Amino acid sequence: MENKKVYSMKLSKISPLLVAKAEKKNRTKYEVNKIIFNLTGYDDTSLENQLKKDVDYETFFNEAPQFNPNWENIKGTICGCRIEEIEDPLMRKIRCLDKMVDMLAKGKDIEKILI
Repeated sequence: MENKKVYSMKLSKISPLLVAKAEKKNRTKYEVNKIIFNLTGYDDTSLENQLKKDVDYETFFNEAPQFNPNWENIKGTICGCRIEEIEDPLMRKIRCLDKMVDMLAKGKDIEKILI
């Protein structure tokens, strides 16, 4: 049931939270977007279109133009879970994005985060 709650959350609500998390640590929206683009294949226009359509998180990930083929190489812990042990592919992708933004907020160089 928890996954369904996450999947149904609106991108328009989550996106500002990801940016705020980064900005609290003196990072930028540009850097967060760069991570999103790298992971999902969206660009400025297509991301803005998804925000305007007010899609949920599941739709956002399922409609990703070109999910980075290296996404499965992202490892580590986020929200107390090991990413590589998450069985649900959609939840694993969501947690990968969380992990990448987390790394940004912790001060890691953007070029070392991108996959």
